[in-house]
Amino acid sequence: MSTAVLTPTPSDDPFLRVQAHTCPQCGAEYAHTLDEHHDADKRRIAELESQIRLLTEKATSAVDKLADYENELRRLKSPPQPPPEPPRSSTDTDPARPTTSSSNKTSRFSSLLGTRRASPTEPPPLPPVPSPDLRAALEREQTLRAAAEGQLHAMSGEIEDLSVQLFQQANEMVATERKARAKLEARVAVLEERDGEKRARLERLEGAMKRIERVRGLLVGG
Repeated sequence: MSTAVLTPTPSDDPFLRVQAHTCPQCGAEYAHTLDEHHDADKRRIAELESQIRLLTEKATSAVDKLADYENELRRLKSPPQPPPEPPRSSTDTDPARPTTSSSNKTSRFSSLLGTRRASPTEPPPLPPVPSPDLRAALEREQTLRAAAEGQLHAMSGEIEDLSVQLFQQANEMVATERKARAKLEARVAVLEERDGEKRARLERLEGAMKRIERVRGLLVGG
């Protein structure tokens, strides 16, 4: 049965302790460290990773909404398709042919008056004026798009800050673990040296006991 002794180590880390165990039979000692803030660092890193996953999901949702808004905006900005024209009958498409007498009269009238009058130019068609509902829909889509872009930018900044913080804490934890391992190895080396000295003393003691037993046996036999 071993005896546990909690031995404080002279270090800068107040959370690092070495617990030594001594065997009452052979006097051997062995130790291990108790790192109290190791679990707290792991919990903090797990919390930061969960926050990063949540913000990533929110950013993905914002990107999807922004794509939907852009598709809706393009659909609203596209010009409306004109309605199909109804089919015309053959009587409407084919103009009535004038008779020979009417065509002759028209030609004589044209020769007298002249046909150099230029036909009046038709005014260019005006661009379609968007309806109030369409303007309101466009303004609403632009507002939603600006809000989604702002939310995406804010989430990207938060994710970047959390990533930097996570890497810093991970580096600090690795450095702390390396320092604790070095201290533990030094402590174990000291304990092993003491164990070797105790074993040497024990072997000398056992040799002396054997010599005493031999002398006692000789005295009893004599």
